[in-house]
Amino acid sequence: MPVYAFVFPGQGSQSPGMGQDLADAFSSAREVFQEVDDALGEHLSKIIFEGPAESLTSTENAQPALMAVSMAVVRVLEREGGIDFSQRATLMAGHSLGEYSALAAARSFGIAQAARLLRLRGQAMQRAVPAGEGGMAALIGVTPEQAREVCAEAAIVKVEGEPERHEIIEIANDNGGGQIVVSGQIGAIDRAIVIAKEKGIKRAVKLPVSAAFHSSLMRPAAEEMAEALAQADIRAPIVPIVANVTAEKVTSPDTIRDLLVKQVTGTVRWRESVDAMVGMGIDHFVELGAGKVLSGLIRRIAPDAKTQSVGSVTDIDSFLQSF
Repeated sequence: MPVYAFVFPGQGSQSPGMGQDLADAFSSAREVFQEVDDALGEHLSKIIFEGPAESLTSTENAQPALMAVSMAVVRVLEREGGIDFSQRATLMAGHSLGEYSALAAARSFGIAQAARLLRLRGQAMQRAVPAGEGGMAALIGVTPEQAREVCAEAAIVKVEGEPERHEIIEIANDNGGGQIVVSGQIGAIDRAIVIAKEKGIKRAVKLPVSAAFHSSLMRPAAEEMAEALAQADIRAPIVPIVANVTAEKVTSPDTIRDLLVKQVTGTVRWRESVDAMVGMGIDHFVELGAGKVLSGLIRRIAPDAKTQSVGSVTDIDSFLQSF
């Protein structure tokens, strides 16, 4: 019998129109989007369904929007599909903001609270580093050790006649399949791209983001989230969560609270998380929400596992037939 983990996408999976067919087809999905709109006091669903893309891509919108689509899928599977996740899911996990979606799906907190926390998280991350001072880059065809070497070299600022100084650049995401994202001060990011090419790394490209997510530059955002999460009502999940920053199972509300704070500045250890889930017996990964990014990463990390992306009415129909 298949052993399932349900996983939830992070930023970058968003696109205008996502979730529209779910809202059109199912009242249970419409309820989720209405709940998010009510929690935020605005029509985020209009931006989700209609764009413009620039508004949806804005961090403060993308984070709650992606959670909303994931939870719309979850609600449809529960209500219309009759799926009891507490019985059929062995583990859940999410990539960065997707961890909030996983926790909402596992009923650690409600959809409204998840929306408010993610709106604050997006705003706090954007505030933490002035525009133009931070950035991120993806290194493709690289090992973690090579990425660490690139970061160590790129951190050094050499100006003739001046003492050597250092800038911040760190591994933000270890996505697996040779894909590692680095994050930090923009000068260090620019140097990392040059150094990576000099080292013969297959590809190094700057990402279209305006902040240095998952780096120590996000410490002010982590402090804001610590305050908000201290007030949050977090319950034990009905399914264990594999946390980004530890790549280990977590069920304690206090530990979840602590790890969500650490996640703001910590590395998203996705490769290790998938390996850990496989080690715990998972042989089927089901991505719930927008896009197919995680399914693609998982196929590279665990080629023997089965993957499925469920984000549309058609996807739900085919998933329920095979489940």
